[in-house]
Amino acid sequence: MLLKDKKALIFGVANHKSIAYGIAEEFKKNGASVAFSYVGEALKKRVAPISEELGGDFIFDCDVTNDGQISSSVDIVKEKWGRVDILVHSVAFAHRDDLQGRFIDTSRDGFKLALDVSAYSLTALCHAFEPLFSSGSSVMTLTYYGAQKTVTNYNVMGVAKAALEASVRYLAMDLGPNGVRVNAISAGPIKTLAASGISGFKTILSTIEEKAPLRRNVTQTDVGKSAVFLASDLSSGTTGEVLFVDSGYNTVGV
Repeated sequence: MLLKDKKALIFGVANHKSIAYGIAEEFKKNGASVAFSYVGEALKKRVAPISEELGGDFIFDCDVTNDGQISSSVDIVKEKWGRVDILVHSVAFAHRDDLQGRFIDTSRDGFKLALDVSAYSLTALCHAFEPLFSSGSSVMTLTYYGAQKTVTNYNVMGVAKAALEASVRYLAMDLGPNGVRVNAISAGPIKTLAASGISGFKTILSTIEEKAPLRRNVTQTDVGKSAVFLASDLSSGTTGEVLFVDSGYNTVGV
């Protein structure tokens, strides 16, 4: 039970196919208490059954682009738990039109939205929850290979993920003196709700199966197990890092 008595906040569960769902499932198997955010009544109807299924302690409404809601979430978590040992940021969004065609055609508003939701939100959450972190707390976010290499149709999301990865390094520096670790998992492509918005996604999946060293795509469980490592004391000396969980695809050249 690597996470016994740990309290883990999960931001970004949308349904059973979400990477965050796989992470929460592995956290529970390893003894953690979990709580889930949702955004609005429509998503609450999806998240509430998931929380019940996984034995979540509570759920709370939090739009990560709204500082007031983030502040209210801190108050709720402080009252319920008093502390946060693990914070999982699995939040990203871009307009569907910006995930096809040419990156150069990205609108100013589309760029702002993608960077706000997908990158700045991690900083906003860390800043707000910092008083509830203790020495040994772990923050992790989800990124993708498109942050470091160009991936067809990933476009503005790749730029947002690049900003997210840079944020991980700077947040690790800021929170490190208090014993708080901040890392990212770069997961291989998985059939999630978010991935469905990327044009040509099936081609990406088949490419991984053909060329990755493990000759297969990764699963939610693969990512969840790596998240347990980053959440546990096994990674006590690891911070500011991007951990690839992609069947080794990132290591392959021409």
